[in-house]
Amino acid sequence: MVRTPLTAEERERGERLGRLLREARGGRSMAEVAARAGVSAETLRKIETGRAPTPAFFTVAALAGALGLSLDELLVATAVTAEPAAA
Repeated sequence: MVRTPLTAEERERGERLGRLLREARGGRSMAEVAARAGVSAETLRKIETGRAPTPAFFTVAALAGALGLSLDELLVATAVTAEPAAA
């Protein structure tokens, strides 16, 4: 299976998600947050650094729950603003 390359917007959205999760993690260790979410610390590291810019929904939901973030907050924080269409 060949995966379609990510667009610049998708990469940017992944970087914003990573920043938000890193900030929400604060002083907690990656291992602690990852264990609480039921994902590997390596998965969390890849998401936080933007190396996994399109994580699975359930991974994001689990991390949000472990960090006390709502999915609505994540959606707003990572939304790509659409440019108005040319008339």
